[in-house]
Amino acid sequence: MVNPAHANQQMLVKLLVVAVLMFGFGYAMVPFYDQICQALGINSLVARDEAPANTQVDTARTVTIEFDANAHNLPWRFRPAVRHMEVHPGELVQVEYEIANVRSVPVTGQAVASYGPALAGRFFRKLECFCFTQQTLAGGETRRMPVTFVVDPALPGEINTITLSYTFFEVAGLGGKI
Repeated sequence: MVNPAHANQQMLVKLLVVAVLMFGFGYAMVPFYDQICQALGINSLVARDEAPANTQVDTARTVTIEFDANAHNLPWRFRPAVRHMEVHPGELVQVEYEIANVRSVPVTGQAVASYGPALAGRFFRKLECFCFTQQTLAGGETRRMPVTFVVDPALPGEINTITLSYTFFEVAGLGGKI
């Protein structure tokens, strides 16, 4: 007959061997995983020799952006903070427009953008713009409003100047309320 203490001791030894093998296998997986990833070029966890370059900005090319502002039948003074600037395609740019309500009552308006040449509009990406929402100015209020944009590097080479023009129209029926 088998001695139960001896059988328990044999089982304990087998379990300890299995536990040690599992620990060793898990420990060996880290360098094994790194080698497989490096060979396949995926999920690289190793340090790279070079810092990634920002290839989105085309520093070899500049485009002149001209800014225009109009208020169609609105009692507002509306102007860009700068009339023009040089940008590199792919560069993140922010400009400001200043608007002032010369009336003593609130007025609500909505800006509409247009581009010259019209083809340039497809390559002009606005990330933040006052034209995305209606603007209500209190009587006598003056406000500076930002426009953040990027000119797509895919802009055709023959386009060297883009005119960004905003026209504010009064939102009828709101009476200065949103």
